[in-house]
Formats: sequence, structure tokens, C-alpha cells
Amino acid sequence: MKTLRLLLALAPTLAFAQAVDRTQPPALEKPPALKLPALERASLPNGVTLQLVQQRELPLVQITLVIAGGTKLDARQPGLASFTTRMLTEGAGTRDANALQGELAFLGAQLFANAGTDAFTISLNVPKRTLGEALDLLGDVVLRPTFRAADIRRQRDLRLASILQRRDNPNVLASLAFSQIVFPAGHPYHQPTDGDSATTAALDSATVRAFYEQTFVPERAKFVVVGDVALPEMRALLARRFEAWTRGTSARTMAAVTAKPVANSAVKIYLVDKPNAAQSVIYLGAPGAERLSPDYPALMVMNTILGGSFSSRLMSNLRETKGYTYGITSRFAWAPLAGPFAISSGVRTNVTDSSLVEIFKEVKMLRDLPVDAVELERAKAYVALGVPQRFETIGQIAAQLVDLGTFSLPLAWLGDFVAKVNQVTAADVQRVARQYLPAETATLVVVGDVAKIRPGIEALKLGAITTLDVLQVAR
Repeated sequence: MKTLRLLLALAPTLAFAQAVDRTQPPALEKPPALKLPALERASLPNGVTLQLVQQRELPLVQITLVIAGGTKLDARQPGLASFTTRMLTEGAGTRDANALQGELAFLGAQLFANAGTDAFTISLNVPKRTLGEALDLLGDVVLRPTFRAADIRRQRDLRLASILQRRDNPNVLASLAFSQIVFPAGHPYHQPTDGDSATTAALDSATVRAFYEQTFVPERAKFVVVGDVALPEMRALLARRFEAWTRGTSARTMAAVTAKPVANSAVKIYLVDKPNAAQSVIYLGAPGAERLSPDYPALMVMNTILGGSFSSRLMSNLRETKGYTYGITSRFAWAPLAGPFAISSGVRTNVTDSSLVEIFKEVKMLRDLPVDAVELERAKAYVALGVPQRFETIGQIAAQLVDLGTFSLPLAWLGDFVAKVNQVTAADVQRVARQYLPAETATLVVVGDVAKIRPGIEALKLGAITTLDVLQVAR
């Protein structure tokens, strides 16, 4: 009797299991319609823009202050923007760094400051019940940083030590060398955002304060707020803390970028020697595409197929089939100025040349042959379904608003993007692969044991080889 009852209870499950053909992957469904949150706008009395999305599910508020500028304002002082931003949380108002972090912890808040290539961001995540007190701290950080000489010296020494450590990090060396080769001097992407030893050693309190006064100006600022707060309340809270923030010192000029990325006429190879290295770090790419290009949806789908997902061709080949690497990725760096396209991976030293063969094979295959319908639909679904995932937390929603604002795109653009992704064809993928993937014009940087890897790379006859010294790359 017990056996009979068990069989009756399991009957629906057994019937379902028999109906499912487990030899075939499940059919993909169309992504559901994208539902975007409502965006409200206002201005503070001093003209600073406020964007707000109400999210009442949790009593949390995310405030992000965006100030246009970023590391492209470094000019001849690489690292100055990121260092200045780092110093904002090292002392503000009457508090030193320890007191500031202690009060934030007491309020259950987190505060971060960052310098991107095109903007500074100061973000605050806080429970609604301590919002007012946390905004007082945010006001001190933005308007009243101390920039004490002793704090400057301490952080400067820490950065100098970090710069020295680059020489022992093959991944960092590969990225630095690639940027220095593809983007010439004078281009914002030529130098690392944290500068070099010479520019860092010259940092002092006066230099940092002068840069701060010229760049942290209200006419370039906006607040992005997401969370459990209404627009009138948030506007009043911010106005109370930032009413004294008015135009002061003349803002640092955002000079036009005239230096252009280097486009090769043939493959160029650069080897950075790390004797006795257990693996080689490969960095292969070329100047990429502009974020506002009409090809953007097709590029996202194409890159997903090549190396932008765990089931991509590069991962399936070099990791799953060959076992050359733990992971390999391809990506476009999206910014107002066209960033690079790059394929990067760490592979075993003894398969460096074999890995390059497979990478170039996958690039050429995507250029020469149309993708099949199943692979195309999976890639399109991967890209389209990734958009709703960016709206799961208040921090993610704020990040999306900040990102769209960088390119002056409305929130509704995301809906248009998903629609265009679903319209991408196999012909579109092949077209952008031929246009943007550098099969015959790549810049290839390999960091590894040159004595062991150079003969194999030379035998491939990919292009001219130049050897770089570590000190040339990590200054």
C-alpha cells in the first residue's frame, strides 16, 4: 500500500520527466517586455540637476553625485584626478579618515568616491532613517575636504608603492603596454588613471586643492537618487546641505582630444619579458567603436558570441576543449571617446603559440562565416535579458542612470536597445565582425618568459615582433 501511494504521488513528476527530451536544450522564449522605472527631475536652488527614481520596497536610499570631468582633466599630470578623489574621504569638515568612516559605520552608510575617465562620482548608500545625518557627511566630503599635508604624504607613499607593484603583475603590465601602444601620448587612455612614479612624487596639498577647486564645481554636477524618498523631500534635504555650493574658481577647461588611436596596417607584436613566468598573459586588440554608434546592438551580440559570455566561442575552445586557460574574455570599452576592443587571457607558457592560433582562428571564423540561427538567438537573449538584471537593486538603478547620462541618453533608450538587439541578424553580426575585429591589424601584447615563448610566436609569422622592458611599461 505504501508503495502504491508513493507511485501515485510521483506520477505527475514521472510523466513530466518522460515528456521532456533531455537530449535537446530547452527552447528559448522571447524576453519579456522591459518595464522601466519612472524618472522624476528637479533642480536645486544653485542650479544642480536632481534625478530621482522612487523605490519603496526597502527603506534604503542611494545618492550618487556626478561631476563631469574625470581623469581626462589630468592633462600633463596623470593620476592627479584619481588622487584628488581618493583624498576626499581622507578627511572632511572636522573629521579625519577614521572619524569619518566611524560615523558612516554608525549610521549604516557606505560612501565611495571615484574618478572615471569622464566624470567624478561620489556615492552614498544609507538607510532611510539616517539619511539626514549621512547627507551631512556627504556635504563635508564634497564641499569641505581637508587635504592635510600629512594625509597627502601618506597616500602619496602608498600610491608610489602600488605603482612599483605593477612590475610584478603580468595582467597590469599587459594592459598598460596595450594602452600605451594603441593610444598615443596626449590621449586620455594612454596613461594609467593612477599616473606614474614621477607625477605621483610631485603631488602635494597645494596641487591637489587647486585641482579640486577647478573641477568640483556645481555647474558640472548632478545628483542621481534612487530609493525610499519622494522628490520634494530629497530636493529639500540636498538644498539644505549644498546651498553654499556656488561657482567659485574658474573651472578647468575640458580641452578637445586631438590625439587619435593608432590603427595598424598589419599585426604588430610586443613581448614583455617576465623570466620564469608560469604563464603568459595575452592582450590582443585594436581601437574599438563609439558607444553611440548605430552598430552598438550588433556589436554587443557579436561580442557575446566571440568572448563576452561563459559559453562564448573563445571560452568553449581555449578553456573547455583545449584546456589552455581558466578563462578568456573579449570586450569593448565603452566611453564618450571610443575605447579599445581587447581579447585577454592568461595561458600556460608552453601553449602560448597554440593559444594565439586558436584566438586568431575564432576571430577569422566569426568574420568569414555567418553564425547559425540557434547561436544567434542565444546571444540575443543573453544581451536582452541582461538589461532587466541591471535594475534589481537601487545601486544598480543608479549606475544605469549615471551610465546613460554619460552619453546623454534617456532612460527610454534601454527599451529601444532591447528592440534593436532582437532585430540583429546573422548578416549584421558578420558585418560588424569584419569591420571591428582585428584579424590582420591587431596589436598583440604578450607578457611572459620571452626566452621560452618567442620561438613559437616567431614560427607563426603573425607580424613584426618588438621586445619591451618592464621598466618601459611600468614607470
